[in-house]
Amino acid sequence: MDRAEKREFVTELNETFKASGAIVVARYAGLTVAQMNDLRSKMRAQGGTVKVAKNRLAQIALQGTDAEKIQGLFQGQTLIAYSTDPIAAPKVANDFAKGNDKLVILGGAMGTTALDAEGVKALAALPSLDELRGKLLGMIQTPATRIAGVVAAPAAQLARVFAAYAKKDEAA
Repeated sequence: MDRAEKREFVTELNETFKASGAIVVARYAGLTVAQMNDLRSKMRAQGGTVKVAKNRLAQIALQGTDAEKIQGLFQGQTLIAYSTDPIAAPKVANDFAKGNDKLVILGGAMGTTALDAEGVKALAALPSLDELRGKLLGMIQTPATRIAGVVAAPAAQLARVFAAYAKKDEAA
């Protein structure tokens, strides 16, 4: 890379860090190309991205972002996983690390909070944004259904009473 390409890469990575909900830094020494492609595809399926960047360029890109505190994690062979959903990147990285001991999570950031490896694992244990939305929607719909049933019940009873009187009058 020449200097112009490096500047462009750092600027692009800086904007990405600013827009990310969560960033995970992991050591990937020993991963095969197939395993790395598998990680990338799993991350992409959840709306995240995995990048391998030179440590110095990543540290420069972190300057001026909320995640500036994690610059010390970039030592050795590191990769960056990030997503706008604060749960997606940690969840995919953690799940992949469980099945592959060559990927070691070093830490990460969520907003202005720097996370260690245990913090990333705790974040991965939380339900995703879509799961939370589904649960919230279910909680909201349940009382509405009950209210509709209670409100509709007296009207239905009145309709049955009127129908009974109408049948009684017709019979007479």
